[in-house]
Amino acid sequence: MQHQETNKRKIFNDPVYGFISIPNPLVFDLIEHPYFQRLRRIKQLGLTHLVYPGAMHSRFQHSMGALFLMDHALHTLREKGISISEEEQTAVLIAILLHDIGHGPYSHTLEGVLIKGITHEEISNHLFDLLNKTFDGKLSLSIAIYRNEYHRSFFHQLVSSQLDMDRLDYIRRDSFFTGVSEGVIGTERLIKMLNVVDDKIVVEEKGIYSVEKFLVARRLMYWQVYLHKTVIVAEQLLIQIIERAKSLAKEGIPLFGSPAFQFFITQQPDKKTFFSNADVLSHFAELDDFDVMGAIKVWTKHPDKSLSLLSRMLIHRNLPKIRIEKEKSNEDEIIKNKTAVAAQYGIPYNETGHFVVTGTVSNRAYNIEHEGIFIASKNGVLTDIATASDNFNVRTLSKPVKKYFFISPGILK
Repeated sequence: MQHQETNKRKIFNDPVYGFISIPNPLVFDLIEHPYFQRLRRIKQLGLTHLVYPGAMHSRFQHSMGALFLMDHALHTLREKGISISEEEQTAVLIAILLHDIGHGPYSHTLEGVLIKGITHEEISNHLFDLLNKTFDGKLSLSIAIYRNEYHRSFFHQLVSSQLDMDRLDYIRRDSFFTGVSEGVIGTERLIKMLNVVDDKIVVEEKGIYSVEKFLVARRLMYWQVYLHKTVIVAEQLLIQIIERAKSLAKEGIPLFGSPAFQFFITQQPDKKTFFSNADVLSHFAELDDFDVMGAIKVWTKHPDKSLSLLSRMLIHRNLPKIRIEKEKSNEDEIIKNKTAVAAQYGIPYNETGHFVVTGTVSNRAYNIEHEGIFIASKNGVLTDIATASDNFNVRTLSKPVKKYFFISPGILK
């Protein structure tokens, strides 16, 4: 038995942090589970690689990175005299490891598209419960921490807050793989500055500039990477391809797809079905980026003109144009573009909504209405970063920014 456990102390070589050690056998067994291994086949940044070719990293890599940072954070807090039991340590590590386990193909892009009305957090919660049964209740404390039901709430803050290990990893990792240097943050210094006061995660006052840098980096990464206008176009195109395929499936028109993908295109489950029908989950657990893109490649030759055209646009990266504006596009302009698209491609007007798409994107780097990031002075006084910082940018970053997009294959003024 001892040999078996020793064999589970594996090491991963991560391009961002170097060597990541597996802290205990239970964590190793969870990493080995098919639910978690599926994350290797789901891109962290959806279709962002169409803009930044290096952004091919997976949810698996991000989850392993967040695990590494959490281990580092717990070690730092213990050094500062915070009492953390072995059981608590393992539970928090598992909570961060599994925090993204509910993501579907292309991460956020298809959230709510393949299963209407459900979020990846709700799917993660459900998978947590199923894994807990599989592992004989060993994840109960992890679940309590993940859901913020444990009496020491600072553990939950490390998993999910405005300065959690999830954010620290994805900003640094996404910056690394996209090559966008504005997202480089000092994760090691930020973690070294963490402490616990009144059951809250706080940052020691000498770490205030690192927090400011983190918030500015987050804002820049949103507008430069996550909400880059070409990324928005590609993601909207992917959504419209799926919506068109679902419309055809409703009419009984055959569509190529793996069994798992076929299930979602033809059955079109919603949130209620997800929780009441075990088939939905079993098919979801088999679904990844490869199912989706494999089908779309074949759909480029589908007899339906709209589906094949949309699919070719994505596969050949012949993307529609986009305009980002401060105000909503007027209805006349939308109708004009739809009419032009119908004539240009020879498709019915009622299908042009797949090509001419409008919507909004918004971003707020720091939310002062939620539990904030607190700076702790030497005498233990806690001050929200928005107040503690003498940098005007932090107050600006707390204001939500909303923009409107208008997508069309040939935008007509």
